[in-house]
Amino acid sequence: MAEPQQDVDALKRRGRRRLVGAVALVLAAVIVLPMVFDSEPRTSAPPVSVRIPGEDDAPFTPKLPAKAPEKKVVAAKPPEKETPKIVEKKLVAPSAAERARAEAALAGQQFFVPVGAFANPQSVIARLAEAKLPYYTEELAIAKGKVTRVRAGPFASRDAADKAAERLKGLGLKPGNVAAKS
Repeated sequence: MAEPQQDVDALKRRGRRRLVGAVALVLAAVIVLPMVFDSEPRTSAPPVSVRIPGEDDAPFTPKLPAKAPEKKVVAAKPPEKETPKIVEKKLVAPSAAERARAEAALAGQQFFVPVGAFANPQSVIARLAEAKLPYYTEELAIAKGKVTRVRAGPFASRDAADKAAERLKGLGLKPGNVAAKS
């Protein structure tokens, strides 16, 4: 009867070996097959080049931005009755007194309120003139043509500029934040 016990032990050993072999084959398949069938090779990140200047090197000199457009101070009278047949609209040149007041105000620390940039600012200018708020305009060239930046001011104090911003909101405009101009 010793013989059947040996057969059972031999069968158990063979079964364990087969089980270990099957587990090893499954692990190899799980690890190796994805690497074999991966269509895109893994790329490493491009190398980063960092250069730290020494103390004896020349100091950092930034590139200067493009020259800003020249500011023009313009005041306009409120238009009387505009007819839809008007093809060409021109801004009225400011009087000498208005120009002198604007240039004198811009010389010191002043505050202004951005009203907006418009392709056709006449209606906004008319509302500002009707409300008797001081303003000035600047023409800007953009990718789509020219726009006119309208700003309320200059004001001598931040409080006066804040009050003007509230008046602009009352006129139905959406003014920007009060800014200082030196």
